[in-house]
Amino acid sequence: MRAAASIAFSGRAMGSPLRLTSVGLTAALAQRAWETVTAEIEKSEQSLSRWRPDSALSRLNATAGNGSWTSVDGRLFALLIASARAHRISGGRFDPRVVARLEALGEEAGVPLPAIPDRLGSDRPWLACDPRRRLARIDAPVDSGGIGKGLALRWAATALRRGALLGAGMLLEAGGDLVAHGQQPDGRPWQVGIEDPAGGTEPLAVISIAHGAVATSSTAVRRWISPDGDGVHHLIDPFTGEPGGDGLEAVTVAGLDPAWAEVWSKTLFLSGRRAIGTEARRRGLAAWWVEADGTLHLTPAARQQTSWTVADRVA
Repeated sequence: MRAAASIAFSGRAMGSPLRLTSVGLTAALAQRAWETVTAEIEKSEQSLSRWRPDSALSRLNATAGNGSWTSVDGRLFALLIASARAHRISGGRFDPRVVARLEALGEEAGVPLPAIPDRLGSDRPWLACDPRRRLARIDAPVDSGGIGKGLALRWAATALRRGALLGAGMLLEAGGDLVAHGQQPDGRPWQVGIEDPAGGTEPLAVISIAHGAVATSSTAVRRWISPDGDGVHHLIDPFTGEPGGDGLEAVTVAGLDPAWAEVWSKTLFLSGRRAIGTEARRRGLAAWWVEADGTLHLTPAARQQTSWTVADRVA
């Protein structure tokens, strides 16, 4: 069978490399698809970036803890609702308020945050919303983080579908997160590699995915030395205020939606080595995780989507 033509575009957005590979589109339609993606991502950054002082998120964070209501746009409203739901469903493991703790640990700061008491790990509601008037009130600054990237990918993929710009296949990637549709150029489902967090050049496994999303939470990239001289990473356990995921290096989750794949990859990572298997299987998630000794573990649902692994690295 003759391979279908593919056209790829690349750039940078949301602090990550951004790449679109389209299959079965003309050059003109592929260009339109890329322009649609970059326009959608820019809209998301205008709303959700904590690095832009004029973003809707930065304006909302400036009011954190002062009791005032703030008008928010549709994207930020969707982020807040999704984050609150993820916080509830994860039992508090997913908490968008870790941004202040990240900066206290020395991660490069975005827009300055208001100084308010640390409320991480508390059961106190942090968000109030008025859906009719689209108003929000928060008791602590929040970060769009991975869920924001996942939502941006969701909205970009939706715009491609609405514009009939998917062709035979599409792979949209932003750092460790991606959305796939249809087939790669050789007619097979997309083959996505799980990177070795230790820096190996070969993937530890290859996932087969035709329709859906993949997200990875890993300590491989965002690591630094804290003001106290400790080596830290960005995956903060809200119950301790410290980097979490004891015994783990990376967690990958595949699902239907990129935002929720991101939520579960982070939630599972923060469960730690001893609890992750039980938690992932209980929730029926397709999850792959790499422990500190380099071994790769898979849930039953993940095995069904795995087309290849490094045999001597699988537990």
